[in-house]
Amino acid sequence: MHTSTLRPVLKAFFALLVLAMGTWASPAAAWWQKDWAYRKAVTIDTSPSGVNVSGPIGRTLVLVRLHSGNFTFTDALENGADIRFVDSDDKNPLPYHIESYDSKNGVATVWVSLPVLNGGEKKQIWLYFGNKNAPVGEDVKGSFDPDYTLAYHFSEGPGQPTEDKTANGNNATNAPAGVEDSAIVGHGGHFVGQGGIIINDTPSLAMTPGAPFTFTAWVKPDNLTGDQQLFSRGGMVIGINAGVPYVAVGSGRAQATAAVKQGDWTHVGVVADGTTLKIYVNGVEAGAVSVALPAIAGPITIGGTLVGSLDEVRLSKSARPAAMLLAMANAEGPSTKLVGVSDTAEKQGGGGGVLFFIVSKLEPIDAGVIGLCMILLTMAVTLMVNKIRYLNAAAKGNKQFFERFNAMHEELVPLAKVQGITEPEVAFIKKASPLARLYEMGIAELDVRRNQNATRPLSGEAVEAMRAAVDAVYVEENQKLDALMVILTIAISGGPFIGLLGTVIGVMTVFGGVAMAGDVNVNAIAPGIAAALLATIAGLACAIPALFGYNYLNGRITALADQMRVFIDRLITRLAEMQADAAYAREAAE
Repeated sequence: MHTSTLRPVLKAFFALLVLAMGTWASPAAAWWQKDWAYRKAVTIDTSPSGVNVSGPIGRTLVLVRLHSGNFTFTDALENGADIRFVDSDDKNPLPYHIESYDSKNGVATVWVSLPVLNGGEKKQIWLYFGNKNAPVGEDVKGSFDPDYTLAYHFSEGPGQPTEDKTANGNNATNAPAGVEDSAIVGHGGHFVGQGGIIINDTPSLAMTPGAPFTFTAWVKPDNLTGDQQLFSRGGMVIGINAGVPYVAVGSGRAQATAAVKQGDWTHVGVVADGTTLKIYVNGVEAGAVSVALPAIAGPITIGGTLVGSLDEVRLSKSARPAAMLLAMANAEGPSTKLVGVSDTAEKQGGGGGVLFFIVSKLEPIDAGVIGLCMILLTMAVTLMVNKIRYLNAAAKGNKQFFERFNAMHEELVPLAKVQGITEPEVAFIKKASPLARLYEMGIAELDVRRNQNATRPLSGEAVEAMRAAVDAVYVEENQKLDALMVILTIAISGGPFIGLLGTVIGVMTVFGGVAMAGDVNVNAIAPGIAAALLATIAGLACAIPALFGYNYLNGRITALADQMRVFIDRLITRLAEMQADAAYAREAAE
C-alpha cells in the first residue's frame, strides 16, 4: 500500500475516533459558578438499592468519603479549600466541613449538611472543585443543625482537650487518655477505664423534665468485661454491660438483646421522646422502656469506665427519628451504602467524558507504562511506514529495471551504457532497485575477467566467484530489508505483557487505596480499575498494528528476496553464456 493510499485511511480513522469520543461525552447541565472547573454528582440513596430507609429524616449530616478511586486530588487544592457542595438545584451551597484531608495519600472525609432528606429517595447533590484561587469555604459550626448541643470528632492531637464542633462551644475540660488512629472516621478517643473526659454544665446542655434527648456514638470495646460507661450525667447512664448496650434512668432501663463484638466498631444510639426511652444498635432499635427523663443537671462524663475507643459522639436536644439513626450508622460505617460519589467528573464548558474521566484516574505507574507502549507503537509505525516506502520504491525501481534488462536481450552492458537511457533514470534505478545493484555487481565481475582473460570462456571457478560476489550484494540487500524488524517483534510479544504489568500494579494500587479509605463499593473500585485497564489497552494497541504490519512486510520482503535469488541465477547464467559466445565468435574469426 502506497503512502498516498494510507493518508485518507488514517484521516478516516481519526475522524471515527473523535466521533466516538464525542458519543462518550456526557453534556453538563447548569454550572454553579464558572470559577470551579470540575464537579461530581454525589448521591444519597435511602431507597431499597441503598440503605432502604422509610419515613422523613429531616435535616441531617452525612459523611462523604473521598479517595483516589473516586476523586482526583491533583485537580483540587492541596488542603481541599476549593471543595464546595451544592444542593440538587445546583444553586444553593450546602454547609460542610472537612474532618481530614490528605492529598498526598489520596484520602479525605467531609461532613455535609443536607437541609431535607426523606426515606425511599435518591437525592443528588454536587461536589465542585478545581478553583486554584478559592478561599476556605467550610463552615464547621453551620454544618450542625441547632438541635445539636455537642459534637465530638476527636480530631485533636494527643493531650489536647476535646473540642465541640457545634456553635455551643461545649468543649471538654480534659483530653482522652489516648488517640485512636484507626477510628470509624479519622481519629477517635481512646479510654482506659478511668475518668473519661468531663464537660461542664452549660445552659445549652440543660435537660428539663420530659424533654427530648438523643445520644449517638461509635464504640469499639477492647474487652467486654464488667459495666463500662459511655455517658453519664446525674442519674442517667449509657454503657455496655458484659458487652450488651443499655441505658438506665432511675428505675427505668432498656438494653439490647445481644452483646457487641470486641474490637469492632458499633454504633450506639439512645433516644428519649418524652414518653419512651429507646436504645439503637447500628441504627436498629434494640430495646425500649416507657419512661420520661427527669431533670438532669451537672457535668457530663464521656467514656468514664470504658476500656476502648469512642468516635463521633453527639448529643441533641431533640428526639432524632429512627430513620436518621439508621442513615447515620450506614453513612459512617464500613458499608457506606448511603453515600455514593459519581464515577464521572464533569468539566466546565464541555461536560465530562467517560474516557477523559478514566484517563484522569491514571496512577503514575500506569501513565508510565502507557507512555512506554505509545513510544514502542510510534517506533513500530515509523518503521512500518519507512519499510513500505522502501519496498514501494524497490518495486517501482525493479519494474523500470526489468524493462531495460529485457530490452538488452543477450547483450548485457552497464546501465549507464544502455541505449536511450538518461542519467536521471540510471540514478533512480541504481538507488531504488535491488536487482539493479545485483546486476551492476555481476557486470563489474564480468568486466574484471574480460580484462584478465579477454574472451576466453569462464571456468567453473570463475563462475562461482562471480556468483559469490553477487551473493554478497544479495546478503547486503536482505540485511537492509530485515533491518530493525526486531522492533515489530518486540512490540508484538512485549507490548501486551508490559500493558498487563501496568494493569496489575494499577489494580493493586486501587485496592490498597480503597482499603486505606475503608470504602468498599463499586464507585470506589470501578474508576481506578478502568484506568488501570488502559495500560492493557495500550499494550494491545501497540501489539495489534505491529502484528499486522509485520505479517504484511514479511510477505513482501520474502517475495522480494525470492525475486532476487531467481534473478541471480538468471544473471550469472546469461553472463557465462555471453562470455562463451564471445569466445566462439573469436575462434570463428580466426
